[in-house]
Amino acid sequence: MLYYCTFSVVDWLPVFVGEQPCQIIAESLTFCHQHKQLGVDSFVIMPTHLHLIVFDREWDSNRLQQTLTDFRKFTGRQLARFCREAMPAVFGAALAAATGDDREHRLWQPTRHPEYIESEKFHDQKRNYLHDNPRRKGLVLHPSHWRWSSARWYETDEDCGVPITPVIW
Repeated sequence: MLYYCTFSVVDWLPVFVGEQPCQIIAESLTFCHQHKQLGVDSFVIMPTHLHLIVFDREWDSNRLQQTLTDFRKFTGRQLARFCREAMPAVFGAALAAATGDDREHRLWQPTRHPEYIESEKFHDQKRNYLHDNPRRKGLVLHPSHWRWSSARWYETDEDCGVPITPVIW
């Protein structure tokens, strides 16, 4: 099964405004590709959230769910540490305020917003939406200019920092 997911930072904190936090996401997606059968059809990392179109490369939906859970836990810990050590103190305070009884910090909002993609038309719509997000938000003039997106890979076949496995209908 193919899914469109959105992972948003608590309080919409702009965590992804520098190289290091975006690299944490890219390296974790790469790890999941190499060791957990994650297929990344497309992605974009925005300042406050990320969008992904993902699937398990052997179409195992249970493993995909576990992979995404592991991804969120690992990146949540890494990024929370980054925020405490390298970002203004208000970031660490916001993450601490968002915690529950079961954790020390919360980086990701609890919802993942997964949407099952069951048609080529819906897939194209979601891929175009996530690739165009940086342009729509006024961050770049053209989607392929955004460093942390698969748009450049689709347009020019240039490396985008994450292994891309396009879904062909």
